[in-house]
Order: sequence, then C-alpha cells, then structure tokens
Amino acid sequence: MQFYFPDSQDQVDPSFDFITEQRSIHRVRQRDDRYAHEVINPPPYDGLLISKPIVDGLPGAGAKYTEAQRNRLYREGAKRFFRLGQGDEGLKIMGDCGAFTYVREHEPVYSVGEVLDFYEESGLDLGIAMDHLIFGYDAELDTKGTNDVPEEWRFRQALTIELAAEFLRLHRARRCRFEPMAVAHGWSPLSYARAVTQLQRIGYHRIALGGMVPLRTPDILDALKEVSVALDPAAQLHLLGVTRTAHIPDFAGFGVTSFDSTSPFRQAFKDEKDNYYTLDASFVALRIPQVDGNTRLRRQVTAGLVDQKSARRLERECLGRLRNYDKGDAGVETVLDAICEYAELLGTKKDRTVEYRRTLEAMPWKRCRCTVCREIGVEVIIFRGADRNRRRGFHNLAVFSKRLRRELDRTDSRN
Repeated sequence: MQFYFPDSQDQVDPSFDFITEQRSIHRVRQRDDRYAHEVINPPPYDGLLISKPIVDGLPGAGAKYTEAQRNRLYREGAKRFFRLGQGDEGLKIMGDCGAFTYVREHEPVYSVGEVLDFYEESGLDLGIAMDHLIFGYDAELDTKGTNDVPEEWRFRQALTIELAAEFLRLHRARRCRFEPMAVAHGWSPLSYARAVTQLQRIGYHRIALGGMVPLRTPDILDALKEVSVALDPAAQLHLLGVTRTAHIPDFAGFGVTSFDSTSPFRQAFKDEKDNYYTLDASFVALRIPQVDGNTRLRRQVTAGLVDQKSARRLERECLGRLRNYDKGDAGVETVLDAICEYAELLGTKKDRTVEYRRTLEAMPWKRCRCTVCREIGVEVIIFRGADRNRRRGFHNLAVFSKRLRRELDRTDSRN
C-alpha cells in the first residue's frame, strides 16, 4: 500500500528562529526551504502527487507556483525540483489534472494533449487521465432504471471514459515514458464497477476511483466490493483523496494498492481539535496568535477593538510560561491562565480550556521521536504561524505513516 502526498509547495524554513521569530536574510525559498521528505527520516510518504492547476493555474486564474518555480520545474524535471533522489531509491511522482478545481464547469478546462504535455515535461512516473467529477451518490439507483440517474451524472461518467480512451491513444502514439492511469467515476457500487470494466477494456491496468472524498466509509466499502468483482487480477486501484486509516486493510483486500491525501498535514492547522497526532490519539494545539503576523488580530488592533500593548504583553506571557512549563519551571494552571486571558482579550468565543489542559498534562511532544519534535520541542504544539504549523503537519505525516504500517501489519499477522 503506497501513500502519495499532494504537493502545494508546503515547505519549512530551517533558518527560522522560534524565539525571535526571524529568519535568515540570505534565505532563498526554493533553494533553502525543506519539504517533508527532507525533514522526516525515513520519508513519511511513498511519493508526491502534483496537480496541473497548482503548477500552471486555470484559464483566468493564477497558479500556486510562481513563474520562476514553474520554469524551474519544467527545466529541471520534478525529481530534481523536489529533491526526491533518483532510481529505485527515489520517491515516485504522480500527476493529475485537478478535477476539483473545475468541477463547476460543463467540461474540463484542459485538452488531453495539454495534460500529456504537463506530465511529460515534468518527468513524472505516473499520470492520471483527465476526468470530470460526479458530486452525488445514491446506492439505490442500482435497483432502478438508467433514466432515474441524473443526466449530468451520466454525461460526466461517459465523458471521463472518452477522455481516458483518448489519453491512452495519445500516450501510445507519443510513446510517453510515464505509466498511464485512468479515473473511474460513479454514483453507486454498480456504476463504479461498470466504469472500471470499460476502462480495463480500453487497456488500463491502473485505475483511480474518484469522487469518494465526501462518501461515508460504508458506501466506499460497498463500492469497492462491487468493483473488486470486476477487477482483473493484474489491475491496481488508487483512491483519490481518501484516507480512513482504520479501513486501509479493508481497502487493500478489494484491490487498492495506493491512495493520496492531505488530511494528516492539513489537520495540523485546519482542524478544530485534532491538530497533533500520536499513534493512538490526537491533541489540540495551543492557539497563541501573533500580534503582528495574524491578519484578523491586526485588523482588531487597527479598529481599536484590541489594545496592542496589552496584546503584546499577554502574547509574550503565554509563550514564556509555556516554555517554562516545558522545562518544569511552571505549572499547568499558570499556562492556562495566560492563554485564557489572551484569548479573552482577543474576543475568542470558543472555550478550549478542557482540551488545552489535556494537551498540557499529556505533553505528547516529549515522547515523540520524530525529527520535528526532537528539534523544536514544545514549539510544535503552538498553533502560530506557518513555520510551526507546517512542522506540526510534517510530524502528523510521520505519525500517519506509522499508523498506516501498524494497521497493515496487524492484518498481515491475522492472515
């Protein structure tokens, strides 16, 4: 089972000073900043997934990459750009066309040729054919007639299969070096299975299942069970954007050999409570926003809603007390008092005292042996700025990798 991490140029600056919150004046981001696979050893994933809209943008919309980054990617190739290593020891790179970004369009915004160009020029290992998402699922449609299925759903499934056929034809005509993968979309178990059958007839051995991110786990399992009946013995399935760690062994039993997800990383700074992973639990990170670096807080200061001097004093107090607690020179209540007073000044409505107390009493960063926790200690548990939050995301990726291996090992031992 291979795990691919979708790239969004999330890196950390090794020169960042957590006490002064300054960085080297000589820093060059692409040269000096580090990806998760350069920080965590061994790398917490088997490969990266890069998306054409992230690199090139959409018609009329900007890209995540700067022009200089984009040019460098095409000039050097993805392996060198991401510093992934070469040969069998290097991590793999998969590419897709970012169907989520144009889901509201009637048809995909790229041509098949443009997508093939992107994969070839980037030097990828695997390339996913263009697809068009179906945002809808109703298992009961398997017992009804075709006319009961929304016309738009049927159109998008048929279009995705047509695009996959053209993609494979051009891949062969151009003698592309990357391995092609198609996408199966459906609205029910049988419709997914029919799509997989058609894609196999076209000539695909690697097939991704799309549109499953919003589905409940039982629905995913039902669809996979039906798909597995139609799957050729040599075929392999990839789950697009689906994690569900506890069910990975079940997915593997139905022919899934790889998946991708940003969830472990993004939960570090997007989730309300599950910001810091351990093998058996998750903890909330301690929110101590920057007076100068936090946009919302800066607006409150400018509007006169928050006194800047008081905010600076409490900000320093929170950080100082937390660091003293980490060294054994302060108690839990001392830290909580400071954080709660700061939150009150900022007008924070949600009371996280119970969750914060649990995090402080457990001190999970003390027991973690990942590179991030060993290098920056208590700073990893502070919800504050990109350099801390991304490092916590890297830590989560490391723990997620261990969780994944543990689930797979348990299955192997039972078998």
